[in-house]
Amino acid sequence: MEQIIRIGMDTSKHFFQLHGVDAAEKPVLRKKLRRKEMLAFFAKLPPTPIGIEACGAAHYLARELGKLGHVVKLLAPQHVKPYVKRNKNDGRDAEALCEAMSRPTMEFVPVKTAEQQAALMLMGLRQQLIARRTQLSNAIRGYAAEFGLISPRGLDKIEPLLLRIAQDDTVPTLARELFALQGQDYARLQNELKVIDAKLLAWHRADACSRRLAQIPGVGPIGASALVMKTPVPQTFASARAFAAWLGLTPKDHSTAGKLRLGTITRAGDELLRSLLVAGATAVIQQVRRGRGRASPWLLALLARKPPKLAAVALANKIARIAWKLMLTGENYDGARMLNASPHAA
Repeated sequence: MEQIIRIGMDTSKHFFQLHGVDAAEKPVLRKKLRRKEMLAFFAKLPPTPIGIEACGAAHYLARELGKLGHVVKLLAPQHVKPYVKRNKNDGRDAEALCEAMSRPTMEFVPVKTAEQQAALMLMGLRQQLIARRTQLSNAIRGYAAEFGLISPRGLDKIEPLLLRIAQDDTVPTLARELFALQGQDYARLQNELKVIDAKLLAWHRADACSRRLAQIPGVGPIGASALVMKTPVPQTFASARAFAAWLGLTPKDHSTAGKLRLGTITRAGDELLRSLLVAGATAVIQQVRRGRGRASPWLLALLARKPPKLAAVALANKIARIAWKLMLTGENYDGARMLNASPHAA
Protein backbone atom coordinates (compact mmCIF):
# COMPACT_ATOMS: atom_id res chain seq x y z
CA MET A 1 0.00 0.00 0.00
CA GLU A 2 1.28 3.46 -0.93
CA GLN A 3 2.06 5.99 1.80
CA ILE A 4 -1.23 7.33 3.18
CA ILE A 5 -1.09 10.98 4.23
CA ARG A 6 -4.68 11.39 5.44
CA ILE A 7 -7.66 9.18 6.36
CA GLY A 8 -11.31 10.08 6.72
CA MET A 9 -13.30 7.66 8.87
CA ASP A 10 -17.09 7.51 8.92
CA THR A 11 -18.20 5.94 12.21
CA SER A 12 -21.29 4.06 13.34
CA LYS A 13 -22.21 1.63 16.09
CA HIS A 14 -20.80 -1.48 14.40
CA PHE A 15 -19.04 -0.45 11.15
CA PHE A 16 -16.29 2.01 10.19
CA GLN A 17 -15.74 3.17 6.63
CA LEU A 18 -12.24 4.43 5.74
CA HIS A 19 -11.08 6.65 2.88
CA GLY A 20 -7.35 7.42 2.57
CA VAL A 21 -5.34 9.42 0.05
CA ASP A 22 -1.65 9.63 -0.83
CA ALA A 23 0.56 12.69 -1.39
CA ALA A 24 -0.94 13.16 -4.87
CA GLU A 25 -4.45 13.26 -3.34
CA LYS A 26 -5.21 9.95 -5.08
CA PRO A 27 -7.48 7.53 -3.19
CA VAL A 28 -5.42 4.54 -2.06
CA LEU A 29 -7.58 3.22 0.78
CA ARG A 30 -11.26 2.31 0.70
CA LYS A 31 -12.06 -0.13 3.45
CA LYS A 32 -14.94 -1.15 5.67
CA LEU A 33 -14.12 -2.47 9.15
CA ARG A 34 -16.10 -3.95 11.99
CA ARG A 35 -15.69 -2.38 15.43
CA LYS A 36 -13.51 -5.23 16.74
CA GLU A 37 -11.20 -4.90 13.70
CA MET A 38 -10.78 -1.13 13.74
CA LEU A 39 -8.11 -0.61 16.42
CA ALA A 40 -6.11 -3.64 15.25
CA PHE A 41 -6.03 -2.18 11.72
CA PHE A 42 -4.77 1.22 12.85
CA ALA A 43 -2.19 -0.37 15.16
CA LYS A 44 -0.40 -1.63 12.04
CA LEU A 45 -0.38 1.79 10.31
CA PRO A 46 2.31 4.44 10.83
CA PRO A 47 1.12 7.65 12.57
CA THR A 48 -1.44 9.24 10.24
CA PRO A 49 -3.85 12.20 10.49
CA ILE A 50 -7.39 10.82 10.85
CA GLY A 51 -10.57 12.85 10.42
CA ILE A 52 -13.71 11.85 12.36
CA GLU A 53 -17.06 13.62 12.52
CA ALA A 54 -17.66 14.97 16.04
CA CYS A 55 -20.37 12.81 17.60
CA GLY A 56 -21.18 10.88 20.77
CA ALA A 57 -18.31 8.37 20.69
CA ALA A 58 -15.84 10.49 18.69
CA HIS A 59 -13.85 11.68 21.70
CA TYR A 60 -13.37 8.12 22.96
CA LEU A 61 -12.20 6.97 19.51
CA ALA A 62 -9.87 9.97 19.27
CA ARG A 63 -8.26 9.09 22.61
CA GLU A 64 -7.83 5.41 21.66
CA LEU A 65 -6.35 6.22 18.24
CA GLY A 66 -4.12 8.85 19.86
CA LYS A 67 -2.62 6.14 22.06
CA LEU A 68 -1.54 4.39 18.84
CA GLY A 69 0.32 7.51 17.70
CA HIS A 70 -2.23 8.85 15.23
CA VAL A 71 -3.31 12.51 15.07
CA VAL A 72 -7.10 12.63 15.26
CA LYS A 73 -9.01 15.69 14.09
CA LEU A 74 -12.69 16.04 14.95
CA LEU A 75 -14.87 17.98 12.51
CA ALA A 76 -18.28 19.53 13.17
CA PRO A 77 -20.94 17.83 10.97
CA GLN A 78 -22.03 21.13 9.42
CA HIS A 79 -18.47 21.69 8.16
CA VAL A 80 -18.33 18.26 6.50
CA LYS A 81 -21.72 18.34 4.78
CA PRO A 82 -20.68 20.69 1.91
CA TYR A 83 -18.07 18.13 0.81
CA VAL A 84 -20.52 15.21 0.55
CA LYS A 85 -21.29 14.37 -3.07
CA ARG A 86 -24.73 13.35 -4.28
CA ASN A 87 -26.17 9.94 -3.36
CA LYS A 88 -24.89 9.99 0.21
CA ASN A 89 -23.48 6.76 1.63
CA ASP A 90 -20.81 5.71 4.14
CA GLY A 91 -18.05 5.73 1.55
CA ARG A 92 -18.87 9.25 0.37
CA ASP A 93 -19.14 10.43 4.00
CA ALA A 94 -15.62 9.12 4.66
CA GLU A 95 -14.39 10.77 1.46
CA ALA A 96 -15.99 14.07 2.50
CA LEU A 97 -14.24 13.87 5.90
CA CYS A 98 -10.91 13.23 4.19
CA GLU A 99 -11.44 16.22 1.90
CA ALA A 100 -12.76 18.59 4.58
CA MET A 101 -9.88 17.98 7.00
CA SER A 102 -7.39 19.01 4.29
CA ARG A 103 -8.75 22.56 4.02
CA PRO A 104 -6.27 25.07 5.52
CA THR A 105 -9.04 27.18 7.07
CA MET A 106 -10.96 24.25 8.58
CA GLU A 107 -11.77 24.53 12.29
CA PHE A 108 -11.59 21.41 14.42
CA VAL A 109 -13.30 20.31 17.64
CA PRO A 110 -10.84 19.82 20.54
CA VAL A 111 -10.69 16.26 21.86
CA LYS A 112 -12.08 15.99 25.38
CA THR A 113 -10.50 13.94 28.14
CA ALA A 114 -12.46 11.30 30.02
CA GLU A 115 -12.55 13.64 33.06
CA GLN A 116 -14.04 16.46 30.96
CA GLN A 117 -16.71 14.13 29.63
CA ALA A 118 -17.55 12.99 33.17
CA ALA A 119 -17.97 16.62 34.25
CA LEU A 120 -20.19 17.32 31.23
CA MET A 121 -22.21 14.23 32.10
CA LEU A 122 -22.84 15.77 35.51
CA MET A 123 -24.13 18.97 33.90
CA GLY A 124 -26.24 17.04 31.38
CA LEU A 125 -27.80 14.83 34.06
CA ARG A 126 -28.77 17.93 36.03
CA GLN A 127 -30.55 19.37 32.99
CA GLN A 128 -32.40 16.09 32.42
CA LEU A 129 -33.60 15.98 36.04
CA ILE A 130 -34.78 19.60 35.85
CA ALA A 131 -36.69 18.85 32.63
CA ARG A 132 -38.35 15.79 34.18
CA ARG A 133 -39.24 17.74 37.32
CA THR A 134 -40.81 20.52 35.25
CA GLN A 135 -42.76 17.99 33.19
CA LEU A 136 -44.02 16.21 36.31
CA SER A 137 -44.98 19.43 38.12
CA ASN A 138 -46.94 20.60 35.07
CA ALA A 139 -48.70 17.23 34.89
CA ILE A 140 -49.66 17.37 38.58
CA ARG A 141 -50.99 20.91 38.22
CA GLY A 142 -52.90 20.00 35.04
CA TYR A 143 -54.52 16.89 36.49
CA ALA A 144 -55.44 18.80 39.66
CA ALA A 145 -57.18 21.47 37.58
CA GLU A 146 -59.43 18.76 36.12
CA PHE A 147 -60.79 18.25 39.64
CA GLY A 148 -61.22 21.96 40.31
CA LEU A 149 -58.02 22.35 42.34
CA ILE A 150 -56.17 25.36 40.92
CA SER A 151 -52.62 26.14 41.97
CA PRO A 152 -50.38 29.07 41.00
CA ARG A 153 -47.16 28.40 39.14
CA GLY A 154 -43.98 27.70 41.04
CA LEU A 155 -42.17 24.62 42.31
CA ASP A 156 -42.83 25.66 45.90
CA LYS A 157 -46.59 25.29 45.24
CA ILE A 158 -46.48 21.60 44.25
CA GLU A 159 -46.12 20.03 47.69
CA PRO A 160 -48.94 22.14 49.24
CA LEU A 161 -51.11 21.19 46.25
CA LEU A 162 -50.42 17.47 46.78
CA LEU A 163 -51.31 17.88 50.47
CA ARG A 164 -54.60 19.58 49.54
CA ILE A 165 -55.43 16.73 47.15
CA ALA A 166 -54.69 14.06 49.77
CA GLN A 167 -57.08 15.76 52.21
CA ASP A 168 -59.86 16.49 49.68
CA ASP A 169 -62.59 13.84 49.87
CA THR A 170 -64.25 15.13 46.70
CA VAL A 171 -61.35 13.78 44.64
CA PRO A 172 -61.94 10.09 43.70
CA THR A 173 -59.88 7.54 45.61
CA LEU A 174 -58.18 6.28 42.44
CA ALA A 175 -57.10 9.82 41.51
CA ARG A 176 -55.72 10.43 45.01
CA GLU A 177 -53.70 7.22 44.77
CA LEU A 178 -52.26 8.31 41.42
CA PHE A 179 -51.47 11.77 42.77
CA ALA A 180 -49.65 10.08 45.66
CA LEU A 181 -47.52 8.13 43.15
CA GLN A 182 -46.72 11.38 41.33
CA GLY A 183 -45.82 12.96 44.66
CA GLN A 184 -43.37 10.15 45.41
CA ASP A 185 -41.84 10.61 41.95
CA TYR A 186 -41.55 14.36 42.56
CA ALA A 187 -39.89 13.89 45.97
CA ARG A 188 -37.41 11.42 44.45
CA LEU A 189 -36.49 13.87 41.69
CA GLN A 190 -35.99 16.62 44.26
CA ASN A 191 -33.62 14.41 46.27
CA GLU A 192 -31.66 13.36 43.18
CA LEU A 193 -31.30 17.01 42.17
CA LYS A 194 -29.92 17.88 45.60
CA VAL A 195 -27.27 15.16 45.22
CA ILE A 196 -26.31 16.36 41.73
CA ASP A 197 -26.21 20.00 42.84
CA ALA A 198 -23.91 19.06 45.74
CA LYS A 199 -21.55 17.24 43.34
CA LEU A 200 -21.61 20.21 40.97
CA LEU A 201 -20.88 22.68 43.76
CA ALA A 202 -17.99 20.50 44.94
CA TRP A 203 -16.60 20.45 41.39
CA HIS A 204 -16.91 24.23 41.19
CA ARG A 205 -15.10 24.79 44.48
CA ALA A 206 -12.28 22.46 43.43
CA ASP A 207 -11.63 24.32 40.15
CA ALA A 208 -9.69 27.60 40.42
CA CYS A 209 -10.88 28.94 37.05
CA SER A 210 -14.52 28.26 37.91
CA ARG A 211 -14.15 30.11 41.21
CA ARG A 212 -12.66 33.13 39.42
CA LEU A 213 -15.46 33.22 36.84
CA ALA A 214 -18.07 33.17 39.62
CA GLN A 215 -16.78 36.61 40.70
CA ILE A 216 -18.38 38.14 37.58
CA PRO A 217 -21.83 39.65 38.34
CA GLY A 218 -24.43 37.45 36.69
CA VAL A 219 -22.29 34.30 36.79
CA GLY A 220 -22.99 31.85 39.62
CA PRO A 221 -21.45 28.46 40.44
CA ILE A 222 -23.51 26.65 37.79
CA GLY A 223 -22.75 29.19 35.05
CA ALA A 224 -19.05 29.28 35.96
CA SER A 225 -18.84 25.47 36.00
CA ALA A 226 -20.59 25.24 32.62
CA LEU A 227 -18.21 27.80 31.10
CA VAL A 228 -15.15 25.85 32.26
CA MET A 229 -16.59 22.45 31.29
CA LYS A 230 -17.82 23.39 27.82
CA THR A 231 -15.29 25.97 26.64
CA PRO A 232 -12.32 24.72 24.60
CA VAL A 233 -8.83 26.06 25.25
CA PRO A 234 -9.29 29.89 25.37
CA GLN A 235 -6.40 30.33 22.92
CA THR A 236 -8.62 28.67 20.32
CA PHE A 237 -10.45 31.99 19.92
CA ALA A 238 -8.73 34.93 18.27
CA SER A 239 -10.60 37.51 20.34
CA ALA A 240 -13.32 38.00 22.92
CA ARG A 241 -15.78 38.71 20.11
CA ALA A 242 -14.91 35.36 18.51
CA PHE A 243 -15.78 33.67 21.80
CA ALA A 244 -19.11 35.55 21.99
CA ALA A 245 -19.79 34.52 18.38
CA TRP A 246 -19.05 30.89 19.27
CA LEU A 247 -21.74 31.17 21.95
CA GLY A 248 -24.22 32.59 19.42
CA LEU A 249 -24.47 35.97 21.15
CA THR A 250 -23.45 38.12 18.16
CA PRO A 251 -25.86 39.38 15.46
CA LYS A 252 -26.43 37.59 12.17
CA ASP A 253 -24.58 39.21 9.29
CA HIS A 254 -26.36 39.27 5.92
CA SER A 255 -24.49 42.17 4.35
CA THR A 256 -24.13 42.58 0.60
CA ALA A 257 -23.11 45.23 -1.95
CA GLY A 258 -21.43 47.29 0.73
CA LYS A 259 -24.62 47.51 2.80
CA LEU A 260 -24.35 46.40 6.42
CA ARG A 261 -27.32 44.25 7.47
CA LEU A 262 -27.29 42.87 10.99
CA GLY A 263 -30.13 40.82 12.44
CA THR A 264 -30.89 39.02 15.69
CA ILE A 265 -28.28 36.94 17.50
CA THR A 266 -27.22 33.79 15.67
CA ARG A 267 -27.95 31.33 18.55
CA ALA A 268 -25.28 29.19 16.91
CA GLY A 269 -23.44 27.99 20.01
CA ASP A 270 -24.16 25.87 23.04
CA GLU A 271 -27.77 26.48 24.08
CA LEU A 272 -27.18 25.77 27.78
CA LEU A 273 -24.24 28.17 28.05
CA ARG A 274 -26.09 30.91 26.23
CA SER A 275 -29.25 30.51 28.34
CA LEU A 276 -27.23 30.58 31.58
CA LEU A 277 -25.47 33.78 30.55
CA VAL A 278 -28.72 35.47 29.47
CA ALA A 279 -30.47 34.36 32.68
CA GLY A 280 -27.59 35.73 34.76
CA ALA A 281 -27.65 39.02 32.84
CA THR A 282 -31.43 39.25 33.34
CA ALA A 283 -30.97 38.83 37.11
CA VAL A 284 -28.39 41.64 37.15
CA ILE A 285 -30.75 43.95 35.24
CA GLN A 286 -33.63 43.16 37.61
CA GLN A 287 -31.47 44.17 40.57
CA VAL A 288 -30.44 47.40 38.83
CA ARG A 289 -34.06 48.32 38.03
CA ARG A 290 -34.94 47.79 41.70
CA GLY A 291 -32.18 50.14 42.75
CA ARG A 292 -29.95 47.48 44.28
CA GLY A 293 -26.20 47.24 43.87
CA ARG A 294 -23.89 49.49 41.86
CA ALA A 295 -24.49 49.38 38.13
CA SER A 296 -21.89 50.40 35.57
CA PRO A 297 -22.52 53.58 33.55
CA TRP A 298 -22.50 51.44 30.40
CA LEU A 299 -25.40 49.33 31.65
CA LEU A 300 -27.40 52.33 32.87
CA ALA A 301 -26.99 54.06 29.50
CA LEU A 302 -28.00 50.84 27.72
CA LEU A 303 -31.17 50.44 29.82
CA ALA A 304 -32.09 54.06 29.13
CA ARG A 305 -32.32 53.44 25.39
CA LYS A 306 -33.06 49.71 24.99
CA PRO A 307 -35.75 47.30 26.30
CA PRO A 308 -34.68 45.10 29.25
CA LYS A 309 -34.68 41.84 27.24
CA LEU A 310 -32.46 43.29 24.54
CA ALA A 311 -30.20 44.78 27.20
CA ALA A 312 -29.94 41.34 28.86
CA VAL A 313 -28.59 39.81 25.64
CA ALA A 314 -26.10 42.67 25.25
CA LEU A 315 -24.98 42.24 28.86
CA ALA A 316 -24.66 38.46 28.34
CA ASN A 317 -22.38 39.23 25.39
CA LYS A 318 -20.22 41.44 27.60
CA ILE A 319 -20.15 38.81 30.39
CA ALA A 320 -18.99 36.21 27.86
CA ARG A 321 -16.15 38.47 26.71
CA ILE A 322 -15.07 39.13 30.31
CA ALA A 323 -15.16 35.39 31.05
CA TRP A 324 -12.96 34.65 28.02
CA LYS A 325 -10.43 37.25 29.15
CA LEU A 326 -10.28 35.80 32.67
CA MET A 327 -9.88 32.25 31.32
CA LEU A 328 -7.13 33.41 28.97
CA THR A 329 -5.07 35.47 31.42
CA GLY A 330 -5.84 33.78 34.74
CA GLU A 331 -6.69 37.16 36.31
CA ASN A 332 -9.43 37.87 38.86
CA TYR A 333 -12.47 39.95 38.03
CA ASP A 334 -11.97 43.69 38.61
CA GLY A 335 -15.35 45.28 39.30
CA ALA A 336 -13.86 48.77 39.54
CA ARG A 337 -13.06 48.74 35.82
CA MET A 338 -16.73 48.22 34.95
CA LEU A 339 -17.88 50.98 37.32
CA ASN A 340 -15.39 53.41 35.78
CA ALA A 341 -16.20 52.43 32.20
CA SER A 342 -17.57 55.03 29.79
CA PRO A 343 -21.32 54.88 29.10
CA HIS A 344 -20.43 54.65 25.38
CA ALA A 345 -17.86 51.84 25.75
CA ALA A 346 -18.36 48.88 23.44
